[in-house]
Amino acid sequence: MKPKAQDGNIRVLFIAGFGPIVREATASRKVYSQSLGIRFQEEDGGYLHTEDLKGAKTFALWPLSQAAQSCFRQNSWPSKVPAPQAWLEFDVEDVEKATAALESQGYRMLVKNKKEPWGQTVSRFITPEGLLVGITFTPALR
Repeated sequence: MKPKAQDGNIRVLFIAGFGPIVREATASRKVYSQSLGIRFQEEDGGYLHTEDLKGAKTFALWPLSQAAQSCFRQNSWPSKVPAPQAWLEFDVEDVEKATAALESQGYRMLVKNKKEPWGQTVSRFITPEGLLVGITFTPALR
């Protein structure tokens, strides 16, 4: 189903790009390049980008209370864990192997190989930029 133009006559066609605002370049590069294996082109000033990943299947405004419920089974985000600034999910071939690889590199999983009611399997962690990143297997999107 194609989205209709709203009252402002603007119709968003697709997500043209998404990425974190990086404060710790070395830590961020480690997560995305080394741990997740995403290959980037580097421009002046350390700007890393790729046009080789397929686009987002979903764009959603996820309430923090629901993210807390998914990660911690409670309605509020715990104060001892930095609250995420956004969410991002990468569908992978094998969630369990990807989770084990990330844990072996020192990433703390907030959710580990969790089976959601809609069939998705997910592990989640917080990146240095404050993104809630999911490593997922989503049958409905394949």
